[in-house]
Amino acid sequence: MADVAEKAGVSRALVSIVFRGQPGASEQTRQRVLRVADEIGYRPDSAARLLARGRSRTLGVMFTVQQAFHTNLIEGIYPEAERLGYEVLLSGATQSRSEKKAVEALLSHRCEAVLLLGSFAEPAFLEELGGRTVAVSVSRRVPHAHVDFVHSAEGRGVRQAMDHLVELGHRRIVHLDGGRGPGSAERRRAYRAAMRRHGLEAEERVVPGEHTERSGIETGRLLLTERDGGRPLPTAVLAGNDRSAMGLLMALTRAGVEVPRDMSVVGYDDSHLSHLMPIGLTTVRQDAGLMAEHAVRFAVERLEDPRREPREAVVEPKMVVRGTSGPPPKR
Repeated sequence: MADVAEKAGVSRALVSIVFRGQPGASEQTRQRVLRVADEIGYRPDSAARLLARGRSRTLGVMFTVQQAFHTNLIEGIYPEAERLGYEVLLSGATQSRSEKKAVEALLSHRCEAVLLLGSFAEPAFLEELGGRTVAVSVSRRVPHAHVDFVHSAEGRGVRQAMDHLVELGHRRIVHLDGGRGPGSAERRRAYRAAMRRHGLEAEERVVPGEHTERSGIETGRLLLTERDGGRPLPTAVLAGNDRSAMGLLMALTRAGVEVPRDMSVVGYDDSHLSHLMPIGLTTVRQDAGLMAEHAVRFAVERLEDPRREPREAVVEPKMVVRGTSGPPPKR
């Protein structure tokens, strides 16, 4: 600021006024100061200014790098945070970087609150984190932890998908499980309940898996191997998420199985992946934008009012029918 003031021929106090947007400088002076700052490459350090006031006004977001749906959530987090006057800092978890390390990095950068997207962490970690800072868990509900929760109504989403397949005439419907993935237990229970409700208990089958493309590929190979051994293919597969559904589609396509003529495939999330195939993926849409808005608002409202207790928002899912579902093959 001293360099800008010297080159512009004004006081440092006047430079400060200009960068804070306060009255006290003529428009001509304001433009000269800004031009000089641009020439010498000076940018005001808004973070330092906020920290001097005891606030960073920054929301930290922990996400899993490989999860496409987390990208959708982040796209919704940025505009809502900006609208409320907050910055966003991202920290990714990978196979070699734990969630805990990603969260600690956010806290070390003085984020005032942490948004956890699809956390796999133990409930004890979430409970401990909720005691240290304002935290919001998105896509995963952990009872009794002192954090806000934002998630879709998993059971209703699966019921919509199962009703869609049964109405098309499917009976041999397999569920590709999501393992420990967020929402997987609820989706698994809802699948089994739907099979019982439709009188299809004898056809009920859950294939162990996880929310990855590899899991879908391996499930496809398993079903194809069973077919070669004489066991008929299921007529439909409800995958745990879009990523595993895409892996399954790849395995089936490579083996010459036509979707949906020979088998229908339904995903869950409606992430941007569902639009990238030559044939669109039938899936259950989680409203990422609305979930992001809830998460940011919950965090900010608790920051502005520390007496406010954590809350829960349940977002309604919606069935999106595209090209990977159709009537079962006639045999």
